[in-house]
Amino acid sequence: MRVPLRDEAADAAYAAGWRIVRKTPERAARLVFTAIADRTWHRYGAGVRQLERNLCRVLGKDAVDDEVRVLSKKVMRSYFRYWLEVFRLPEYDRGRIVGKMRVTGEKKIFTNLDAGRGVVLALPHMGNYEHAGAWLVHQGYPFTTVAERLKPESLFDRFVEFREGLGMEVLAHKGASAYGRMARRLREGRPVCLVVDRDLTESGVDVEFFGATARMPAVSAALAVQTGAALIPVTLWYEGEYWAARVHEEIPVPAEGVRQEKIRAMTQELATIFEEGIAAHPEDWHMLQKVWLDDLPGSPAEAPR
Repeated sequence: MRVPLRDEAADAAYAAGWRIVRKTPERAARLVFTAIADRTWHRYGAGVRQLERNLCRVLGKDAVDDEVRVLSKKVMRSYFRYWLEVFRLPEYDRGRIVGKMRVTGEKKIFTNLDAGRGVVLALPHMGNYEHAGAWLVHQGYPFTTVAERLKPESLFDRFVEFREGLGMEVLAHKGASAYGRMARRLREGRPVCLVVDRDLTESGVDVEFFGATARMPAVSAALAVQTGAALIPVTLWYEGEYWAARVHEEIPVPAEGVRQEKIRAMTQELATIFEEGIAAHPEDWHMLQKVWLDDLPGSPAEAPR
């Protein structure tokens, strides 16, 4: 079957990114990506409009105003910085990946893993989680993660190759086999890293998130309940030329309730911690998609405009 032209173009663009951008002088590349971010923001397409609706939730506003517009421009610059770094990350050596990373609370991860207990690291779409993953690998803890199936297949393969090149084990997002393999890795005392602030399966858990109902994946809590692994949230952001991360306290499995009730309670706690991290660094939350139920098709409610 012939690959659609749009998919072919996307694959070619990403291929060029990993081939050309990674070899371009860094200062010049940063100027180009900042200009692309600003142009995208000025064009005010669907992604930017949704981003601003999301930021209204975060800031507690009923409508987009000058503050939201200024913030959304900062988010777009942060978002395109992420993509620039994705293309250039294979060129970074260990000294840069580790030396430019500022992490607090990381002993919570290492103590559990060194004791033979698996760890589920749950993250939102903040900062550069690819770099954070490379940092964890360089600390001596290779991990398992999942990747969303992309079209064409060659583009999905590029992302898998990129992440595997950083030392990650990458599984396709859909399928019971991926869940089963993650559970096995956790029982082996290894880490699993998941980005879980947006549901991709339409079978997530409804949570209260910035004062409204959102849907988040239940997989991280489900894995912790099933395997006994530690569920540890991590939030990320940029600090100038540095990458920063906060490793939060473990979310314990509730003593009471059936399995689904425990998963729901833990996912809600995860959403509350993500709230805290996003509110502290909203300029580095790269969420240009719909999260809240009011924004989804068929919802009777109106989202902020």
